Amino acid sequence: MLSFFGLIALLVSFAAVLISLACLGVAHIGCQKKTSWWESFEWGGRVAVVVGMLALTVCCGILVYCFMTGDNTIEYVAHNRSDNSSSLAWLYKLSGLWAGREGSLLFWAWLIAVFNTVVVFATRKASRPLDDAAIVIAQIVLAAFVGVLLFSETNMPFTATDPSLIGEDGQLLAMASTWGMNTLLEHWAMAIHPPTLFIGYAGLTIPFAYAIAALIVNDDSDTWVVSATPYVMFSWLLLGAGIGLGSVWAYVVLGWGGYWGWDPVENASLLPWLVGVALIHSFTVYRKRGAFKRWSVFCACLTFSFVILGTFITRSGLVESVHAFEGDPVSLVLFLALIVLSLVAGVVGLALRRKTFGLATETDDFDSMMSKEAAYYVNNLIMIVFAILLAYMTLSSALPSFMPFGGQALTAGTYNAIARPLGILYCLLLAICPLLSWGKTDPAKFRKNALVPAICAIVMFAVLMFYFVTELYPAYEAIMAAGGTAADTLAEYGPSWYYNGLAVVGFAVASLLFFNAAFMVARVASKVKKHARVVFPALGGAITHTGMAVVLVGLIGSSMYVTEVADYVPYDAETDTAASTLVVQDYELAYAGNSIDVMENGDDVMYTVIFDVYKDGEFLQQVSPSVQLVQTTQQQKLVADVITFPLEDLFVVYRGVSMDGAFALDVRVNPLILFVWVGFGLIMAGGLVALFAKRVLRNKEAKA
Repeated sequence: MLSFFGLIALLVSFAAVLISLACLGVAHIGCQKKTSWWESFEWGGRVAVVVGMLALTVCCGILVYCFMTGDNTIEYVAHNRSDNSSSLAWLYKLSGLWAGREGSLLFWAWLIAVFNTVVVFATRKASRPLDDAAIVIAQIVLAAFVGVLLFSETNMPFTATDPSLIGEDGQLLAMASTWGMNTLLEHWAMAIHPPTLFIGYAGLTIPFAYAIAALIVNDDSDTWVVSATPYVMFSWLLLGAGIGLGSVWAYVVLGWGGYWGWDPVENASLLPWLVGVALIHSFTVYRKRGAFKRWSVFCACLTFSFVILGTFITRSGLVESVHAFEGDPVSLVLFLALIVLSLVAGVVGLALRRKTFGLATETDDFDSMMSKEAAYYVNNLIMIVFAILLAYMTLSSALPSFMPFGGQALTAGTYNAIARPLGILYCLLLAICPLLSWGKTDPAKFRKNALVPAICAIVMFAVLMFYFVTELYPAYEAIMAAGGTAADTLAEYGPSWYYNGLAVVGFAVASLLFFNAAFMVARVASKVKKHARVVFPALGGAITHTGMAVVLVGLIGSSMYVTEVADYVPYDAETDTAASTLVVQDYELAYAGNSIDVMENGDDVMYTVIFDVYKDGEFLQQVSPSVQLVQTTQQQKLVADVITFPLEDLFVVYRGVSMDGAFALDVRVNPLILFVWVGFGLIMAGGLVALFAKRVLRNKEAKA
């Protein structure tokens, strides 16, 4: 019965989307002809937008109800249910909504409908043809999503479960009893990671819609940019938060000791974030200088196309990934078509408006390379080029063999070889940009502004170099001297002078970026009272750049100088003792005990080993890594234990026992990884300042 109600709600939502498109289309024509009745159609179209959103809310609500109550009459629920019994069981049950292909597509469609409804209410008092056109474009995107849910059997979330698979007590029978959520997904970060990404993806539909709408109504003023900017900032923030949460999950749950492996689905989430950076900076120049007008339109289209490309990678089945859904031919065609159409819409629209859009005040040319305009231009260039290159490399395994890298699944080392120098170059640009002026930078003023930050940067660089010489470089030398796979991997990145020289240059750039951004924070913060409306976005940007500097330091240490020891600790079950300890750098792990615990659901079993950790002979604390086994499905999850210090993490993974009963351990020392998490927090904080501070100011001005 619930599956029937879900299907009806899905039909209602699709009908509402079509009605909204028809009404708003007629209203646009009536407005152009200045008829008296166009406002009635506009009102009807906007109401239909809200109705469609409410119908999709019902669809999501039905699935959530089934997950929470254990109702398995819907096949999607049966396949993605969680029987976790921990204190977060409710969160894992809720996350079933977006855990599978069908549910995540429905959730994404609902989010698009929510954003469209927000636009409807935000523009209800003074609606413009621009806003109505943007709603139409966003509703067309929503129609594609709802249509594929409704008319594709493989994407239908309300298929009823075969009654023969459900017992009288409502429990699943036979093989269906083994269905359920992958135990790897039962982690707080992974439960939150997908919805934050989907919010970011859905939100980036709005700036794309406004960009095409600006072409439709032929309005090259900054009106559409001002309207779209909050959605860009909010979506970029949520997208970044989703990427960060995914990194936390990968670090703690997957048991390999890292947080980014250049997996195709990881890359898929990074692509729109990178182009989103370019879009944010383009919007800044658009508002401040009236430049980058046509480029901003195309950049908005490109950002949306990368959102869809990420979905294409995840759902098409063309690229193999441990994170991807099962391949679906309908999704392949739909999302490929959306990618092409979103780019074609921008290119064709700009071509048709080439004589009017952006020409009256076009100032895309800049007089000097030593100017903010030039820095923003290079910023865009680096982000777009890297995003396109990353997309090509991600799809390389699906490309014909005659193309470069065609038919090859590239290793993480290939990505790192490109991303590391390019990332350092980009951070250098961020460090220099705040010192530049619009138009042309006066050399004397540049030197004056750069002097004190440069002196502070030299001090910070000296501290980082001391740490490099005493900790990081000796770790590199020890790895190379030991030989084996780890040494071979480092050797692939080039000779020692290049590999370590890149780290040294990175530390120098991070030092300069940190203090230039920090001094910018101080300068703009002092002007808040007098120029709050202008200062807050700049303050948010400065905080974000500070976070980038901290992240760069963390990335150099935690990705380039990791020490790993994977070994067996012999164990005597009769005496419950281990014959030896495990040593990594100046840490020593001594066996202290083990346990086997059955979870409350009766299905999950935790196999835990306990080790005392000593550093330089002094006891620190115990670690308790474990292996979680789901007996019905035989799925395993490695639950790492991590000791975090200010300058490094001790990461311990238990991988089970060998044939002779020895404990298999994988222990890593990850230098400076805390800087990655702190820097990420600063980036998010900077975005929040830029996004919400202006809203507070608008509210205060409205009350004044």
